[in-house]
Amino acid sequence: QVQLVESGGGLVQAGGSLRLSCTASGTIFSFNSMGWYRQAPGKQRELVATLSHEAVTRYTESVKGRFTMSRDRAGNTVYLQMNSLKPEDSAVYYCNFLGYMDPTTVMSTWGQGTQVTVSS
Repeated sequence: QVQLVESGGGLVQAGGSLRLSCTASGTIFSFNSMGWYRQAPGKQRELVATLSHEAVTRYTESVKGRFTMSRDRAGNTVYLQMNSLKPEDSAVYYCNFLGYMDPTTVMSTWGQGTQVTVSS
């Protein structure tokens, strides 16, 4: 019942910035957390950032101080502001939702991914 759609990826020079967005639609009773993951070709999917219901954020060490995750409650949208981008940040970025569809049904849902490519 929940669908996630990411946008905002693209090609950027090293040192530049991008802002990714993820919008959730459908029936949601409550949510536990949202997360951003990334996966480079031939590599395992890596957790980048998480945002809890209480608005507590956590980041993988390699992006601390450069990336910021936030939530727009009214619009059911989360964002990932990425500054000072490096070539090693290049990957497909995926949004994840973990929550309840009703009081007894928990579900984890993934978006389709958005490509981020950092040159130089």
